[in-house]
Amino acid sequence: MGRPDKSKAKKRGLRRFFSWRKLLGTFFVCCLLAMGALYIVYVMVPVPTANAEATMQSNIYKYSNGKILARTGKINREIVGLEKIPVKVQKAFVAAENKTFYKDNGVDIKGTTRAAWSTVTGKGKQGGSTITQQYVKNFYLSQDQTATRKLKEMVIAIKVDQQMSKSDILAGYMNTSYYGRSAYGIQAAARAYYGVDATKLTTAQGAYLASLLQAPNQYDWTSANATGRKLVEERWNYVLDNMVGEGWLPADERAALKFPVPQKPKPAPGMEGQTGYIVEAANQELMREGVSEEDIKAGGWTITLNIDEKRQKDLVKAVDRQLEDKLDRKGDKKQATVQAGATSVDPKTGAVVAMYGGVGATEHWMSNATRRDYQPASTFKPIVLASALDNHAVTQDGRDIGLGTIYDGTSKREVVGSDIEFHPENEDDESYGPVTVQKATNSSINSVYAQMIVDVGTDKAKRTALALGMKDGADFGETPAMSLGTMGASTLDMAGVYATLDNHGKKVNPTLVKGATHRDRTVSTAKANGAQVISREAADTVTQAMTGVVQNGSGFRAAGEYEAAGKTGTSENNRSAWFVGYTPELVTAVGLFGEDAKGNQVTLTDTINPGRANGGRTPALIWGDYTSGALDGGSDASFDLETDSSATLLPDPTPTRTTEAPEEPTDEPTTSSPDPTAPPTTPATTPPVTRDPVTTPPSPTTEPPVTDEPSPPPSIEPPDPDNTGTGPDPDTTDRPQR
Repeated sequence: MGRPDKSKAKKRGLRRFFSWRKLLGTFFVCCLLAMGALYIVYVMVPVPTANAEATMQSNIYKYSNGKILARTGKINREIVGLEKIPVKVQKAFVAAENKTFYKDNGVDIKGTTRAAWSTVTGKGKQGGSTITQQYVKNFYLSQDQTATRKLKEMVIAIKVDQQMSKSDILAGYMNTSYYGRSAYGIQAAARAYYGVDATKLTTAQGAYLASLLQAPNQYDWTSANATGRKLVEERWNYVLDNMVGEGWLPADERAALKFPVPQKPKPAPGMEGQTGYIVEAANQELMREGVSEEDIKAGGWTITLNIDEKRQKDLVKAVDRQLEDKLDRKGDKKQATVQAGATSVDPKTGAVVAMYGGVGATEHWMSNATRRDYQPASTFKPIVLASALDNHAVTQDGRDIGLGTIYDGTSKREVVGSDIEFHPENEDDESYGPVTVQKATNSSINSVYAQMIVDVGTDKAKRTALALGMKDGADFGETPAMSLGTMGASTLDMAGVYATLDNHGKKVNPTLVKGATHRDRTVSTAKANGAQVISREAADTVTQAMTGVVQNGSGFRAAGEYEAAGKTGTSENNRSAWFVGYTPELVTAVGLFGEDAKGNQVTLTDTINPGRANGGRTPALIWGDYTSGALDGGSDASFDLETDSSATLLPDPTPTRTTEAPEEPTDEPTTSSPDPTAPPTTPATTPPVTRDPVTTPPSPTTEPPVTDEPSPPPSIEPPDPDNTGTGPDPDTTDRPQR
């Protein structure tokens, strides 16, 4: 007998442990365990809430013409519904990433396993995910390339595919993907690469954007090298060929398509210049309409403004030409204190068509267009006149108040009929004697308007002011000094008040926001025009009075190839200077404000020019420059006025004007200024008129007959103190009693 074969015995012993039957059984057991493990994972891994970045969107702010003014937010994204994306563009994304998208259950097991194995074994990152998986990664998870994240991605993708429609998944994928150029989502990408909304993308453009997703930075045509351009063009062709293969694009149409070279990158609009001021003002207006600050910060809003792009540029250019180009902000501390603000409104619609907030929102954070901490000064006087006319007020001796009513223009005369003592000083302490209301408006005579507000009643004047559009009624002290504009007001407020006057007394509410939309919400702004707040006759008579200010008075520098009405204003201590005016088509308020580096109010004196920085000088020049540009050089439109009988005027009595020495030292110039409304005359030798026509009206038998108030001959421009550099401007310094 031979000896037993030890090798065969050994093999027979191994088969006891590794037979095919046992190996197969072990395999099935492992599969069952794996399936059980997957089931446990499936049950235990919930569909999470969206990650923070996936839901973040930018807010889009547009000019009235639809052009983007600004985009805010950390992520440049605007989510759009699939119904707004052309069908062939949708198919391009499916053809590029996942042709079986409409058939699969959300997961490509083979591709995902291959990608996961490559990651685990260090062979590099590979694709293989379906559109659903990529959407899950973008919307619910992170971009980490780990096996754990991949497993979660698969499980959540299966659940999402069961819970959501394919259309919703595709929309989510297109809205959350990154396309390069800081663009997240198809809408931002369409604008970044082709300057259009997603709804206007062509098939060729859509195929390019779909191709980008594989390598956004490498495939950006304008910055790609030769290899990158070759690769993206190959992928573009691949996408289109897949579309033809799937029956989504006719072959003849595909053959006619040419590669759509994208536009060069453009920097996203920032908050510099006027943009930041306008965006903040728009946000404030939205909050007044009930949109919370939290909702605005969450993003996703498309906000269309009433701002007219051309007129906005015209306003900035006007301020630059008439002010900024003449200042040395860096080298002169006094000139650096000058701040400008302006608001322009369409009186027919209330649309804020232009706004100037300052040198730049990143340099001077407070908007000079909307701030209310400076006095509007004599620009308030037309409101006093409007109240007198609307309330049919009379003087202390019972005479109806109109443009032809005679008042005493003596400087520092005490007002009559008030429990509060007040004797305001006129500019340069100049006394005019008896003058018409029209003349007092042209020359902004403080003593006349201080008496007029007492004749009207300060409470009635305040009600008129608030009805016309003034704000912050608590700031109105019901005293005679109110006639000189001692409350706070913004250029936005004053533009609204004067727009109501321009609109024949029918309330105009200035609105910056035309409309705002969110995915599930639309906000409409307040109605621009409201009820009749003062009579048309009163409003139109005030307009008539203010045409005299531009034609023959302190606002002559605002005149141009258009019919205009307006009023100048210079506040106490020359801390602010204003010109507010309008044509039949456009209302604009311009203000200058003195502000030091710490935010304190300071005088404008000796900043822009020697002496006072009057409202009739730089503000009127800015106003005229802007208005000419905004109206394309001029306008033939004329005011359609229904005035009271006092609007047909006779001239003022012709007493001698005097300039008396001030009772106490003042920081204002006190030299007499020439009257721009009268032709040159020889110095008078008669004594000054001292009687008070309010209490003792001029006798018809002793005063000269009243005829139209004279104006400068057409060939003679009113004296311009800028020619000398030393004389004061024909405006008023509103100086309530010290």
